[in-house]
Amino acid sequence: MYSASRPYRIITVCTGNICRSPMAELMLKETFDAEGLAGVVSVDSAGTTSYEVGRPIDPRAARKLAAHHIVSASHVARAWQPEWFRERDLILALDVDHFGWLQDAALQQGTQEDLAKIRMLRSFDPAVAGSNTLDLGIDDPWYGGHRDFDTTWDLIHAAVPGIVEFTRAALAGKHGDPQQVTSIP
Repeated sequence: MYSASRPYRIITVCTGNICRSPMAELMLKETFDAEGLAGVVSVDSAGTTSYEVGRPIDPRAARKLAAHHIVSASHVARAWQPEWFRERDLILALDVDHFGWLQDAALQQGTQEDLAKIRMLRSFDPAVAGSNTLDLGIDDPWYGGHRDFDTTWDLIHAAVPGIVEFTRAALAGKHGDPQQVTSIP
């Protein structure tokens, strides 16, 4: 549970932690920085598998981020650790399979409180908020080309303001009265 004595911690989760989740992590960091919240909000990312552990971000994801002046060179893929259920305040799944995997892991290794921290990243996009969870996934761009990474950017970008509003409300100790959010360009 969030405490004012430490940053509000968000983690984004995909399969290998080289495409979607690091894009979301870095886009959120950039926005929280722009909003003056870098000192009170911490964002990181992980994968549900260890397939890509130790590898850098996919070059196509890096290209897309660089086009928006977001540096990704220091990213190194890592796998989810069970203790992160306790240590994170908001766990954002990038696709339906990640959501299910995280829920299963929370039921086996965590608590009901941990389970409540798990959300689909796109559930914060007002255009699709309230949609069925099965309709909120972001397909893995790894199997595609540059246009798939453009689509991934667009889908994450649409959810960023809602995540920032939700986080502001959590920091204020309530979920309401969202403030205006300036998103990344």
